[in-house]
Amino acid sequence: MAVARSGVVSLDCADARPLAEFWAAMLGGEIVYTSATAAVVRTDWVALSAIEIPDYEPPTWPEAGVPKQIHLDLAVSDLETAVIEAQRLGATLAALQPAPDRRRVLLDPAGHPFCLTTQVPVEAQ
Repeated sequence: MAVARSGVVSLDCADARPLAEFWAAMLGGEIVYTSATAAVVRTDWVALSAIEIPDYEPPTWPEAGVPKQIHLDLAVSDLETAVIEAQRLGATLAALQPAPDRRRVLLDPAGHPFCLTTQVPVEAQ
């Protein structure tokens, strides 16, 4: 059983709209969804979201001072069932859960964060 039905590659940022406009132009996509703190770009092959993060600092790559900020948002219909299945497959629930009624932050077996969410806009799927 697949846990998620689709997903979005999410980029943390300070200002979502300009970042989404950049990626829409780079990838030949269009902005299909916006909110106060997010924008979603849809292309023929990927959905990409720009998500505003409080006190955002850009990565200092290749130095490790501020790590890269990218993660997967995976669309699910039933959050509780998806979390249980992800944990069965080896994920662990992150200690910090900023919006547990809408999404759960989990860590893959290597420690990479990802979100299971009921909030991926239909336009992005």
